[in-house]
Amino acid sequence: MRDFRTALGAGPPTGTLQVTVFIPSVDRDERPIAQERWTEECLKVLGRLFRGATAFPPGRGVWRDDAQGGALVFDDTVLVTSYVDPEMLTSETLAELRRFFHRMGREANQGEIGVVIGGEYYGIDSYDPPELV
Repeated sequence: MRDFRTALGAGPPTGTLQVTVFIPSVDRDERPIAQERWTEECLKVLGRLFRGATAFPPGRGVWRDDAQGGALVFDDTVLVTSYVDPEMLTSETLAELRRFFHRMGREANQGEIGVVIGGEYYGIDSYDPPELV
């Protein structure tokens, strides 16, 4: 394997596990949500917890809402990605991520909040009540 660190004149890898959060543009009824607000909040959470994150421009997407008879919900999704040291995914950081995801799901009327960790997709479709936050 090539020694990318030496070739680039870089320090050791600081994040080897990719975490990606999907930020929708509409709610489950296809009404616009405050996507910019949720994108900024997600960037702040991932930046604070994992040292940095990047939001990618919206891409057209669709989600099938099985709880509403399989209705297709189209939106322009922003992806927020961070490369994380796996040791940083502690019970405390996961609890903070959970609070953010569940709050976004409730407040933005989402049928599902999607996050990919290390290539595995996790869909959150049932949200903790606000008093647990």
